[in-house]
Amino acid sequence: MDARQMKIDAAAEALRHVENGMRLGIGTGSTAEEFVRLLAERVAEGLAVRGVPTSERTARLCLELGVPLNSLDELPELDLTIDGADEVDSRLRLIKGGGGALLREKIVAAASRRMIVIADESKVVETLGRFPLPIEVNPFGLSATRIAIERVATQLGLSGDIVQRAHNDAPFRTDGGHFILDASFGLIPDAEALANELNTIPGVVEHGLFINLASYAIIAGQAGVRTMPRADNQETDTR
Repeated sequence: MDARQMKIDAAAEALRHVENGMRLGIGTGSTAEEFVRLLAERVAEGLAVRGVPTSERTARLCLELGVPLNSLDELPELDLTIDGADEVDSRLRLIKGGGGALLREKIVAAASRRMIVIADESKVVETLGRFPLPIEVNPFGLSATRIAIERVATQLGLSGDIVQRAHNDAPFRTDGGHFILDASFGLIPDAEALANELNTIPGVVEHGLFINLASYAIIAGQAGVRTMPRADNQETDTR
């Protein structure tokens, strides 16, 4: 089974949780795009949903395939968000933001009663941090913000390169017009502590640590699809 088929399988299992009339947060990334394609087929067959996309890229795909969309201002409370992840651990803590949509992804997830993560088995880790942590920052005061992030990391025993993301030889900008710093800290033994410290830095708009947002994960692998619950066995209502 190739990587794309695993993503399709995870997306198909997640689609089983989508009910008629749902207000649905729709994620960003390659696995989420497979979900959009499958969702569009169900919509064409008569499934009624109202979607809120987490990025302009997802919005374009939904409109192209006929998935009806609303803004989060129009639907400020959602029933379910389905999104991918760059990493997921046994406590369903995530690293997200490889595609640069972490701010909108986190806002949408927090507005949802439930969040289902869909991923292939390569994204499951014992400890977060193999994937560089995306940190969305305001362009103003970029150097000062970077220094503050380095200081926080040092206090927590973390180190590694913090690189500004680029695209076509120019600074990458998010849908909100911000920059992304990718922090290669390595393994992060205390994700909660790092998240809390990053939240205190004024120039940090958001970071890619998603904690206490996912209800459960649907993981596809060579042996099939499995559901990974939160280690504390709690079904999360994020609102």
